[in-house]
Amino acid sequence: MRSQYARRVQVLAGAMLLIALAIIVQLTRIQNSPEADVFRQRAEQYAYEWKTFYPNRGEIYDRNGRLLAGQKTVYEIGVDLTTVRDPHAIAFAVSRELGLNYDNLMNVIQNPPEGLSYLVLADFVDAQKALNLQELKRALQEQAASGTLGGLTGLQFKAHPQRSYPENALASNILGFVNREGKGYFGIEENYDNLLAGNPVSVLIPTDPNKAYEIPRVPDGTTMILTINRDLQAAAESILDNALLEYGAQSGTIVIMNPQNGELLAIAVSRRMNLNNFWNYASIYDNATEFNPAISKTYEPGSVSKILTMAAALDTNTVTPATTYLDTGSVLIGGVTIQNWDRNPWGVQNMLGCMQHSLNVCMVNLATQMGANNFYTYMDAFGLGHLTGVDLAGESAGRLKVPGDSDWYPVDLGTNSFGQGVAVTPIQMMAAVSAVANDGRMVTPHVLYAMVRDGRQYNVPAQFAGTPISEQTANTLTEMLAISLESESSLALVPGYRIAGKTGTAQIPVNGFYDGSQTNASFIGWGPVDDPQFMIYVWLERPTSSTWGSETAAPVFSEMAQKTVILLDIPPDFIRKQIASQ
Repeated sequence: MRSQYARRVQVLAGAMLLIALAIIVQLTRIQNSPEADVFRQRAEQYAYEWKTFYPNRGEIYDRNGRLLAGQKTVYEIGVDLTTVRDPHAIAFAVSRELGLNYDNLMNVIQNPPEGLSYLVLADFVDAQKALNLQELKRALQEQAASGTLGGLTGLQFKAHPQRSYPENALASNILGFVNREGKGYFGIEENYDNLLAGNPVSVLIPTDPNKAYEIPRVPDGTTMILTINRDLQAAAESILDNALLEYGAQSGTIVIMNPQNGELLAIAVSRRMNLNNFWNYASIYDNATEFNPAISKTYEPGSVSKILTMAAALDTNTVTPATTYLDTGSVLIGGVTIQNWDRNPWGVQNMLGCMQHSLNVCMVNLATQMGANNFYTYMDAFGLGHLTGVDLAGESAGRLKVPGDSDWYPVDLGTNSFGQGVAVTPIQMMAAVSAVANDGRMVTPHVLYAMVRDGRQYNVPAQFAGTPISEQTANTLTEMLAISLESESSLALVPGYRIAGKTGTAQIPVNGFYDGSQTNASFIGWGPVDDPQFMIYVWLERPTSSTWGSETAAPVFSEMAQKTVILLDIPPDFIRKQIASQ
């Protein structure tokens, strides 16, 4: 009996051993089979999920570290429809705090779209308002737990960043703005949108909160440091606003640039907007060119372009400063009679008198002596009709008609010589004239000073757009322009500093004819003459107190220059000369 029992036990043990061995063999086979990878992938799929992380947008600072564009936290406020207990309480609290319609909130909460479990009530809510609702929800939490009232159970808050502009409208035309979808429009925000926005990262992250350390760090977007001087920008905007009132101008622009390296220190325009309320764009601007006319609005510059004509004439040795001619007050070109601005003859004049009295007849004579080929070759080299490459979105190239174009006529050689019949932008004129102020080399205007990425700063080097004239020509013409201002006791003069520059008064074409009562008054100047550290361009559109640039734009230039030398800490000429002689 015992031996029979023992045999049964041995048989059962053997069977169990065989089963165990079979299980081990099967597990080993499965672990090393192709199906094992599938099982592992399925396991990982349930332990992880794909998620996209968006970096914080890069900040924007002025050259002295003043924040011009950053981030602030706002909230999306929504309702978890699966946990809502008191729609009335939620609708009442949200409508009161956010100023929304109570009936609309009640309707959307009680009648949500089919299959929806989460409903957005409001987005981009100010942090303080969201905090008020959160505190109210906590205060009502105890009542909701007792079951007597539903409280604000189900009300959800999701924080996210929004672009913020602490200076509101200051430098708005330079910065541009970012909409609620995160896309940059105009200015720096559009031109450097990809760098500022950074690169979103899509990765598998663990669903297990204990593995939160595996969530990747997403680098922020590139931070931008601008060449703009915040205090100088504010001063330029204030001076421009006052000038518009004083001279009754329709609009205006002031641009300040370092002519040695192209750094734009300020760009003030008459229409500005609070960038934090970017949705008001359409109520402020009629079209995109009005956002920053300094780079996008073209106009006929008038006599400021005589600087370029004289530069070409000197550089080709067509004339010297001492060359004389007999000014009869009018000249015939292409079958059309061109007259001086005052319609009077000025007699025998040299090239200094030509510039000092801004004589149209002189310019026509110079262009004719040079010939169309030489004249337009120089205008092309100065960049007229071309983009300057300024790093702001929306630049216009303007238009320079040349021989061979269907709408070019021989008279255009004459009118183009004194800034009529050619379309430019203020930034284009500054780039062109920078060759005269900078020993013959044209600069490329720019507003980006440096980029900061991963804790490292990368400075932007100065770029040059060519050398259209020689250093000797540039210095000779600068001296002529300085003497011209001093001889006529120009309103553009700056006490203590020697300045070179030129006024411009261009009649505006209306219905195909030039209207003498409507002008573009302008002045471009730079200084100190021996070491130019600033160039200022003033453009007043349709001033009513006086149509002449010498009586409107010139004094604005002087005021702006006096403020500039203070803010840039540029000593007067005699002090700089004393320091240099030591």
